[in-house]
Amino acid sequence: MALRFLVVEGNVKGPRERHRDTYGKTYSDSYGATLQGIEPDSIYDVAFPADEGANLPDVAGLESYDGIYLTGSALNAYHATPEILRQVDLMRAVFKSRTPVFGSCWGLQMGALAAGGDVQANPLGREVGFARRLTKTEAGESHPLLEGRPDSWDAPAIHLDLVSTLPGDVTVLAKNSLTAVQAAEIRHEGGVFWGVQYHPEFSLQELSVILDRYKPTLLAEGFVQSDLDHAAYVAELRAMGEDPTRRDLAWKHGLDAEILDPTKRLTELRNFIAHYVKPTKSARGRA
Repeated sequence: MALRFLVVEGNVKGPRERHRDTYGKTYSDSYGATLQGIEPDSIYDVAFPADEGANLPDVAGLESYDGIYLTGSALNAYHATPEILRQVDLMRAVFKSRTPVFGSCWGLQMGALAAGGDVQANPLGREVGFARRLTKTEAGESHPLLEGRPDSWDAPAIHLDLVSTLPGDVTVLAKNSLTAVQAAEIRHEGGVFWGVQYHPEFSLQELSVILDRYKPTLLAEGFVQSDLDHAAYVAELRAMGEDPTRRDLAWKHGLDAEILDPTKRLTELRNFIAHYVKPTKSARGRA
């Protein structure tokens, strides 16, 4: 039987439409397409909890899915607006459903907030482009989420905020010098969440589109010094995405197969399905 996924879009309508207009898909549909690349027979639905009046599944509806995924978002969790509080409430229902759930970036923050943790802006500043020199904690060395990752690796990333206060029952699995919680398992109300602060689902093409839109921020925060510098960086990311054999650009940007090889880049998503979604589906008698 095909796997049935729910992709929870973290953005409000404006950012969703901008991403669709520049990339061709919303964040959630891009995420869903990535999952179907891993599991070609899978199907997915999309939920928009940021939208007022959105038709959202209850606990029983969430139980009908084999896996739930939370995307990134342009929102800041500490603003506690209705658009955000609805997402926290949905995440609490996901925990109660005991359905396997994975979150990228904003998704990790939602998992932490729903379980009693906190999210704040990183005092060290924004992590943008790539999260560098990610390393496993002692617990992460044996956790199935990070199976196959080397001792140190890089991953696509773009975030200013981070999990600043850990929820009660959490295991931190990975970190780096900028962000103390780069991967974690969170247990709450009978549910178990796996998440990362980075974006394994982002191809270099998608990342380049996002960073193209981020030009004002990158200029203001000194990541690039001019429009030309920004255009060149975006173009080189796109070129590597189109041709991963560009050794000149990979060397220039310090990237290796952990990002350039899609199979390796998607390690956490593949592990989540293999080690959590499928065993849970079998245990629920859906195999």
